[in-house]
Formats: sequence, C-alpha cells, structure tokens
Amino acid sequence: MLLDLDRRIIKELQNGLPLKKYPYRVIAGRLKISESKLMNRVEYLIKKGVIRRLGAAVRHQELGFTANAMVVWDVPDNKISRVGTTMAEFKEVTHCYQRPRQTGWPYNLFTMVHGRSREECIKIAEKIARVVGIDRYNLLFSTAELKKTSMRYFE
Repeated sequence: MLLDLDRRIIKELQNGLPLKKYPYRVIAGRLKISESKLMNRVEYLIKKGVIRRLGAAVRHQELGFTANAMVVWDVPDNKISRVGTTMAEFKEVTHCYQRPRQTGWPYNLFTMVHGRSREECIKIAEKIARVVGIDRYNLLFSTAELKKTSMRYFE
C-alpha cells in the first residue's frame, strides 16, 4: 500500500528532475522532507517494484538525429530471446520489443533506430541483420512526432 508521501514523490518524479546540481535535494525541499528521507523512500519503491525504472528522455532531433525508423523483424520463435538480446545491445537501438505475430503481419520483433538520415537508418538495420543473421525485416520511417510523454500518475 502506498503512503500519501509515496504518491507525492511519484508525482514529483514524473515531472522530470530539475536541472540542478542536486536535483533530489530540490525535490525533497518541495516535499518538505529531507533528501535522505526522499532517497530512502525512492529506494523502497524501487525495491518493491512500484518504480521499475528512472529514465531520461533525450530530444534526439536536437542532437542531429533527424531520422528514425521502427525496424520490424520476422524472427524464428525459437531464436527470439537470443536475437532480441543481441539487437538490444546495439547503441543505435533505443527500444526493442517482442510482439505477437498477427494475421498478414509476420513480424514479431520491433526495434527503434535513430540516425542522421534515412540512409543511415537503413545501414544500421543492415548491420543488425548481418550480426543476428535475420534477413526478413522492413523499416517503417517516422513522418512526424505527434506525442512524446511518459505515463502520468496521481494527477
């Protein structure tokens, strides 16, 4: 069961960390608790699985990565774990998901890759394909970013 303080902590964390030298100290101040109490509660919430990860969202376009593609892969089911793990290790891959195949859609593994051009994304997919030995794939290029937000809780 979550304490009211836990809900307030989660609400603060989902807003992102302040761009300060000691961001948790700033959040603790907003919550009117000590930084050590905040860190203890965050550690507890992670240990209990309430918080599964803390991440950063990078605006890749501002870094010059203006092209991205969802690469969809048709991977033999008996190789999906090994292949997925290998693909996830590529620095160019930011997301890697296994999904069930659908009628008329043979793809069961999805990776998001980012590059400075469409051609670079194609080369990344070709490199991944060579390494994992999978040649049945397709690239779905993004045409516009319509929304990029994290889940919001306790609003």
